[in-house]
Amino acid sequence: MARRHTPYYHQFLALGAEIVDRIGFDAALRFTSVEAEHRATRTAAGMYDVYYQGAVDVKGREAEAFLNSVLVNDIRRLTDGGVLYSSVPNKSGGMIDDLTVFRFSAEHYWLCPTPSRVDRVVAHLTEQARGRLAYVTNCVSGTAYLSIQGPQSRTILAGLTSLDLSTAALPYYRFSQGILAEVPVVLSRTGYSGELGYELFYPRDYADHMWSALLDAGEPCGLEPAGLGALRSVRIEKKYPLYGLDLDERTSPYEAGVGWTVHLDKGDFIGRDALRRQHDAGVTRSLVGIAFAGLGFLPVPGDAVTVDGRAVGKVTSADTGYTLGRTLALGYLEPSITDGTEVLVTTVDGTSATGAVHHAALYDPQRSRARA
Repeated sequence: MARRHTPYYHQFLALGAEIVDRIGFDAALRFTSVEAEHRATRTAAGMYDVYYQGAVDVKGREAEAFLNSVLVNDIRRLTDGGVLYSSVPNKSGGMIDDLTVFRFSAEHYWLCPTPSRVDRVVAHLTEQARGRLAYVTNCVSGTAYLSIQGPQSRTILAGLTSLDLSTAALPYYRFSQGILAEVPVVLSRTGYSGELGYELFYPRDYADHMWSALLDAGEPCGLEPAGLGALRSVRIEKKYPLYGLDLDERTSPYEAGVGWTVHLDKGDFIGRDALRRQHDAGVTRSLVGIAFAGLGFLPVPGDAVTVDGRAVGKVTSADTGYTLGRTLALGYLEPSITDGTEVLVTTVDGTSATGAVHHAALYDPQRSRARA
């Protein structure tokens, strides 16, 4: 089947990006080097196109009640302009996807799924909405998206809009609607980098203009186009799980370390009984971070983790933490494994290295930079 392109594909080619296949899309892995784009995001700003990021629209008189029945978090906590992190559970409490929810009103929401899970989420929501006054529309293909992440992101965007981007006016996990670079946008204080940052959603027709406007405005501030490689490396420093590697439909929020998103007392929802049982009984595995000394050892998903020769789990993902100067991995281990425990990770070819377990992010664990 022919590969698909985001609106920025020709920009990728013009800049000489390394192109990789991501769920049938030609996506930019890197423009210069993963390390340079990672460091730009941490010290200035990186501009990311996540190949298929966009909105699933949910409208109707029962939109709020419907979403509360298909998500683990309590949607009633949101006010207009609010964003919430949640997951879509199956009947067993596993995660069909983890995503963000945007509230425009009590009768209008957006869901932004993981790009690889859009079709699965839309099919599930559509089935569950049958007979209800809630209407699910996949708007992803009509939406253009760019994410500006890094300490200079506010300065860059402020020069292109009259919207108040101060933390007082637009705090972390809130969004605004307005005009930026002469384009109508939904501008959200969210992202996957762990830095001050913004996600921009706007009609696809403006994609070329927006790309150029942002690069021009960002050049004096050190803005760099960044690819999937840097997005993955900045996320692992924050211990953010990645669907398809660290999360799947057999993984519960409690196992993945995001049990705080589950509101068992909000009323009935899909998977509630299974999640209540797990909450009461406790989990048999937990997602943890593993940090290695230096950058010389990079495990891969499936590599074995042992303590004193005893198998305790497996690696699910790994990447280079350039800011920390260490290779980092995520994996599911027995819940008895505590912070600081030294574990041995062994690859399929027999290479091994010792790493230290950490349950919190090693980079900015208090999220002070994202909330700045």
